[in-house]
Amino acid sequence: MIDSHCHLDHEPLFENIDDILKRSKDVGIEKLLTICTTFESFKKIKYLVEKDDIIYGTYGIHPHEAKKDKVTSDLIINEIKQNNKIIGIGETGLDFYYNHSDKTDQIRSFEEHIKASLELKIPLIIHSRNAEPETLEIFKKYKNYNLKILMHCFTGTKKFAQDLLNFDAYFSASGIITFKNSQELQETFKSIPLEKILIETDSPYLAPVPNRGKKNEPSFVRYTAEKLAEIKKISKFELIKTTTSNFNKLFN
Repeated sequence: MIDSHCHLDHEPLFENIDDILKRSKDVGIEKLLTICTTFESFKKIKYLVEKDDIIYGTYGIHPHEAKKDKVTSDLIINEIKQNNKIIGIGETGLDFYYNHSDKTDQIRSFEEHIKASLELKIPLIIHSRNAEPETLEIFKKYKNYNLKILMHCFTGTKKFAQDLLNFDAYFSASGIITFKNSQELQETFKSIPLEKILIETDSPYLAPVPNRGKKNEPSFVRYTAEKLAEIKKISKFELIKTTTSNFNKLFN
């Protein structure tokens, strides 16, 4: 299994990283992708990717932080070129649910990440909330540039998913698909081709059933895998094999 999106730099994961890694390996996880959100976040990520062979990282600024941590494509490119275990760009995107950063700052930051992704030819890890039309409009600007897109913790509409497939996007399922009130999201994932799906925890957030309400960790990704296999009407073995292959294909 691969946890395609976790935040190992956040507590309580960072201070318990040895235990987290042991439990991850015990359930069969072969890679963890720990996601950058701020300049400070990246300092810990550089330490973490050297901590263990199964840990890989990204570089990027979360849309919530776009006003405070102003990033340029050149800065992103320079940071990533210095470490071959930094394999993705993000978490970036648009979030108009909260007002931590205004739309102008978020869009500017998002486009800087896109430019870096095109230069380096590595995937973008996208956060999108209450911003489906705006996200699509930005992608349309780069329609002919072969963007590598991973929609993290996807909770969008079926229509949004179908529109994103036109950009050859991948979609990551989180523990949210195990929640009782997620039937619509389950139907959306049922409609997405299996070869376009990854799994993630977004830990320490969004722990899946049966651990909902607890601090999440990468080893809990197995519950998301089980639920997604049920949704797709395939074996857990096939689900894990395919989502692992999808990750390795996307991240080359």
